[in-house]
Amino acid sequence: MNAIPTPSKGAATRELILDHAYQLARHDGLEGVSIGALALGVGMSKSGVFAHFGSREDLQLALLDFVSTRFIEFIKLPALKHPRGLPRLRAMIKNWSEWGHIHQSGCVLLSAAAEYDGREDGPLRERVRQQQSDWRNEIKRAVSLAVQVGDLRTDTDPAQLAFEIYALMLGLHHDAGLFGYEEASHHTSAALDRLFASCQP
Repeated sequence: MNAIPTPSKGAATRELILDHAYQLARHDGLEGVSIGALALGVGMSKSGVFAHFGSREDLQLALLDFVSTRFIEFIKLPALKHPRGLPRLRAMIKNWSEWGHIHQSGCVLLSAAAEYDGREDGPLRERVRQQQSDWRNEIKRAVSLAVQVGDLRTDTDPAQLAFEIYALMLGLHHDAGLFGYEEASHHTSAALDRLFASCQP
């Protein structure tokens, strides 16, 4: 029997740093991740943290990838167990809604989009833009499959419907923090049902 590989000490330390940085970023945003506070939180020196990432920007980029991986694992991968079409698309949205419930105090990916949408071009802004674009394309792909299997009308525009779904989910994230998740989820579900009904064959 083959032994299950265990992460190296360096990889485990890197994971610990990113996990703590994730908790800081949920409350203070990506720009609020301080090397000093991070080093203190994980019981390391600043130079010890820099040894794993090289620079604050490298740390922020790694954190974006770290959170994006968590997001995909939480939302997309479980949805793939559902049949192609509207069941899979709805499963993605259901998981996304649950993500919003868990992260109503702060979603790092959304806060990063707000932080960097007006910034000059640079590695962080480009990574945020690419991640947002990749996720929008995942929604478009799910919509296209729903059209192919006949769950949605053939004249459905995947890009437009993906935009509308994304806009409603942004509304869920926004209202969940201000007015409570239950009320926000109720309004979002009703809006999504009406949206999908308008695209039925």
